[in-house]
Amino acid sequence: MEHIMKLNPSPFQRIQSGKKTIELRLNDEKRKKIQIGDRIRFFNTDNPSETLVAEVINLFVFDSFEALYRKLPLLECGYTEQNIKTASPKDMEEYYTKELQEQYGVVGIQIKLI
Repeated sequence: MEHIMKLNPSPFQRIQSGKKTIELRLNDEKRKKIQIGDRIRFFNTDNPSETLVAEVINLFVFDSFEALYRKLPLLECGYTEQNIKTASPKDMEEYYTKELQEQYGVVGIQIKLI
């Protein structure tokens, strides 16, 4: 099955370069349908004609981004050597409220480009 997701330019480029191999999302109804072996087509929000296709190779489900940040390698989640020291689960509140995180939980989707 192929899933569709939009990405801002920076994480899109980090996946494209192979530096970001884990996409962080709310584990809502849409994401609960994702299974290992599925494909994800990522669209660059600044240029929707630019896409990447990746295969899901693992799923890491957590109750919160706080728990996820304690367990997963943040450099693979999109952080860089320059901003890793200030990485915080609160960074994800820009995208998902605490209430949504509590309602659905979160998922780290490990991918490889195909």
